[in-house]
Amino acid sequence: MAAITASMVKELREMTGAGMMDCKKALAANDGDMDAAVEFLRKNGQAKAEKKASRIAAEGIVRTIIDGNKAAIVEVNSETDFVAKNADFQSYVEKVAFQAVSSDAADMDAFMEEPWKDDASKTVKEALVEKIAVIGENLKIRRFEKMEEKNGCIVDYIHMGGKIGVLVDVESDVVNDAVLEMARNIAMQVAALNPKYVDRSQVSQEYLDHEKEILMAQIMNDPKESQKPAKVIEGIVTGRINKELKDICLVDQVYVKAEDGKQTVGKYVAEVAKAVGAKIAVKAFVRYETGEGIEKRQDDFAAEVAKQAGM
Repeated sequence: MAAITASMVKELREMTGAGMMDCKKALAANDGDMDAAVEFLRKNGQAKAEKKASRIAAEGIVRTIIDGNKAAIVEVNSETDFVAKNADFQSYVEKVAFQAVSSDAADMDAFMEEPWKDDASKTVKEALVEKIAVIGENLKIRRFEKMEEKNGCIVDYIHMGGKIGVLVDVESDVVNDAVLEMARNIAMQVAALNPKYVDRSQVSQEYLDHEKEILMAQIMNDPKESQKPAKVIEGIVTGRINKELKDICLVDQVYVKAEDGKQTVGKYVAEVAKAVGAKIAVKAFVRYETGEGIEKRQDDFAAEVAKQAGM
C-alpha cells in the first residue's frame, strides 16, 4: 500500500474542498491514486447530498450578472442564513450566475445537465453535489432567468446583500448616465414595491374578470352596498379595480422618490425621456426574493426533546 503523505492530503483537499480526514480516507481507500480519490470523494459527496436532500433550503441569496447586452438573475438556497453569508457559498452563487448568463437551457432540468463552466469535466448538478458535501448543508439552485436588450440597457439592483434581486430591461435610443440612473431608480422601485406587471397591457382579462367577480361578491354580501343601483355598483367595482392596478402595475405606481408624492413611474420615465431627447420604454423586469413561496420548517425543540425522552 502506498504511503499517504501530508502533501497528498493537502493537494486533494485543495482540489475538492473536502475535509482533511475525508481526503485521507479517500487516498487510503484508493492506494494513493489521486484521480481515484477524487472520484471516491465525488461519490461520497453524492451520498451526503442525498441524505441532506430532504432538508428544507429556504435561506440563501439572489445574484445578478450583466454581460454586455445580456443579463441573468439566479436564486440559490441554503438551509441557514449563516451559510448564506459564507464567502465560499457566495462565490459559488456568483459562478452559478455566470453559468446562467451564457446558458442555452430553457428550463432548470436542462440547466442542471449542462457542463459546469468552472470545470467542464462535471455537470452543473455534479458541481452542486460537491458543494453540498463541502458546505455540509442542503443547497438548491432554485431558479434563473435571462434577459437580452440590444436597443437600450439592462440594469440590476441587489438589496440587503442578496435578499432581493432585480433586473430591469429598458428600451431606449439613448443610453447615457441619466438613462442609467433612471433605470437603477426603477430597479429600486421594483425591489421596494414589488409590482406584478410593467403596465396594464400585461394584465390578462382572466385576472380582471376574477377580481371583478370577487369584488362583486363582496358588494352583494354587504347589506348597504348591495342595495345600490347596478350602474353605481359597476362604478364601484371599476374604481376598486383601477386602484388595485395602480398598485400592481409598475408605471402606474407612485414613484418612491417623487418630491410631490404624486408623480407616477410612467411620468418619471417620460420626464427623463424628454430631458435627454430619447424614446424610452420599460420593457420588462424580474424580481426575486430569497425563499419567497417556500414553507420554512418551524422546529419545536421542546417537542423534539420530549419525543426523544419518550414523554
